[in-house]
Amino acid sequence: MPLLRGGRPLKRWRYVGAFGDQLMLCAGFARVIGAGQAWWAVWQRDQGWLRERTVFARPARAVRFAPGRVTVRDGDCAIDLAVDEIAGVETVCPHGGGYVWTRKQAGVAMRGSLAVDGRVLELDGHGAIDETAGYHARRTSWRWSTGVGRTADGESVAWNLVEGVNDGATGSERAVWIGGEPFEPGPVRFAEDLSSIELSEGGRLEFHEWPGAVREDRTNLIVLRSYYRQPFGTFSGDLPGGLRVVDGYGVMESHHALW
Repeated sequence: MPLLRGGRPLKRWRYVGAFGDQLMLCAGFARVIGAGQAWWAVWQRDQGWLRERTVFARPARAVRFAPGRVTVRDGDCAIDLAVDEIAGVETVCPHGGGYVWTRKQAGVAMRGSLAVDGRVLELDGHGAIDETAGYHARRTSWRWSTGVGRTADGESVAWNLVEGVNDGATGSERAVWIGGEPFEPGPVRFAEDLSSIELSEGGRLEFHEWPGAVREDRTNLIVLRSYYRQPFGTFSGDLPGGLRVVDGYGVMESHHALW
């Protein structure tokens, strides 16, 4: 994909999130044309602490991705994560006068260790991967959620749901995985405050934000403005396909950009 198409710059990123009842973390790397930034965050539920940072200077030294692996080396943070990647769900969708390619993986097994501010923790669970590259419209807004859990019947379940981008009636990036097998559900609608997701098939997935477990940023560079809010938390209620979630963990996100 060229860096410019139809006057629009290429935006691309990779995000990895691991979600569980006591420990959640994420790491990502994004580029707009040639400018890059990296970020990471760790949330520990019992002790109620969040550590996070966005890195602009030499971001590729702080967060690194390789097939099946994520590493972070940034100050007193060291993360080493092995990721059992899957084929995922891949789509190409129109957006404004351009298009967006994305591949989503959810329910992915992840294990590893992390050391943050003198605390050493082990992780063995599941999470999600978001890879995206595209020529988004100048003004872009979306709400997004990904997570993992189990149903009332004990079946493993994971999801990727979105409103505002790549969200056509069919051929969207929406996906729900049951026992590792994905299907595309119908359109969804997010609550303005990210407290729930309404399903077109009926039912609602409820989100319970953990106090203090929020990544949030406002950037105003005149020609580029961005605001996002991404809380960690728990999910319960309905997923498309008549699935009742009793133990769900993951993130919600609201993102508004002028780029």
